[in-house]
Amino acid sequence: MGWIRLAGTVAVVSCLWVLTEGLPVFGAGSPDPIMVGLDADMSSGSARSGEAIRRGIVLAMDEINGRGGVLGRPLQLVVKDHRGNPARGVDNIKAFGDMKNLVAVVGGLHTPVALAELEAIHKNRIIYLDPWAAGTPVVDNGYDPNFVFRVSVRDEYAGGFLVDKALEMGHKKVALLLEQTGWGRSNERSMKEALKTRWLRPVTIQWFHWGVQDLTRQIRGAREAGADVIILVANAPEGIVAVTSMAGLPPEQRLHIISHWGITGGEFFKHAEERLKQVHLVFLQTYSFLDPPFPEKAEALFSAYQKKFPECNTVEDIFAPVGTAHAYDLMHLLALAIEKAGTTDRPAVRKALENLDPYQGLVRYYDPAFTKDRHDALDASDFSLARYTPEGIIVPFKVENHVAADKK
Repeated sequence: MGWIRLAGTVAVVSCLWVLTEGLPVFGAGSPDPIMVGLDADMSSGSARSGEAIRRGIVLAMDEINGRGGVLGRPLQLVVKDHRGNPARGVDNIKAFGDMKNLVAVVGGLHTPVALAELEAIHKNRIIYLDPWAAGTPVVDNGYDPNFVFRVSVRDEYAGGFLVDKALEMGHKKVALLLEQTGWGRSNERSMKEALKTRWLRPVTIQWFHWGVQDLTRQIRGAREAGADVIILVANAPEGIVAVTSMAGLPPEQRLHIISHWGITGGEFFKHAEERLKQVHLVFLQTYSFLDPPFPEKAEALFSAYQKKFPECNTVEDIFAPVGTAHAYDLMHLLALAIEKAGTTDRPAVRKALENLDPYQGLVRYYDPAFTKDRHDALDASDFSLARYTPEGIIVPFKVENHVAADKK
């Protein structure tokens, strides 16, 4: 595995966070800090995603502040917990808008929260940096100027990627199992369009609401429609229900599940561990510390991660790695934009984000990250599939290996 020694088991990580996290490297009498907000689920069903994002931010801030900060000022993080609740998220954005010296807010996992916040984001002219929420309309939001920038999956691209992977695995009849939210509807559009371009259509679309306790009826509906695979769009709580419901069927009635990545943002493996032994599940990812595109950069970040979070013994202990990786890159891109603008004025920094020079990030080489007409930094070439090991470690999944094994 190159520079990484793989050993041990996944550490138990507590989701411990504070309202404000300062990085006091400038000493007494230092200039006012440049404030960055984090608006994410820090205590509910997808809290691990919020904590992973927070870790990426503070690791980047440590590096930036260690070099003297931005415009001679330190960066400082303020954390607010929306708990996956859109109304709470809107209140958080309004509070951030009134905060002195705040230049940007980093969002969380939930597309429905981000969509609800768009009006407040643009009314307050807050730069919103999206490291996870994948709904296409989060970025394609109709606002001009647009204050939202994303280093994450875009559902318009994810739909085609997941459909293609299902077909590569030999499946021909795709059922969609989607949460009844803006994120689910965004995926419905992208996946139907992706199937249409391949002269296919979903054999059925089954919906569910947050908090559902059983998905047996929806899974049976997919089977009765002739499905041989389910593409799932769910976060961790409902993902646990989906896997539990599938495992409850007789073995000959179980379907393969190809999932969007929302399931990895909470305690999914902890609660689904036994059921996963009975269900074939793979899911979307964009980054793996086990197979990084730029090993030297990943090695340096892993070393800093271990020092900052000493419960992390090996690279396998980095939970929800995409959240950490995306947030880390977004914070460095923000710092570059502030330097380019020469000010913390939000509109000026927003414009600078659209005109950055090429930058070597952790996730990819950004050439550039954003333009005036493109506020999504990643595309389908950055996507991959992954799976859980029996120990709960997220590892890359190679379709060609799966296909070869099936032919034996």
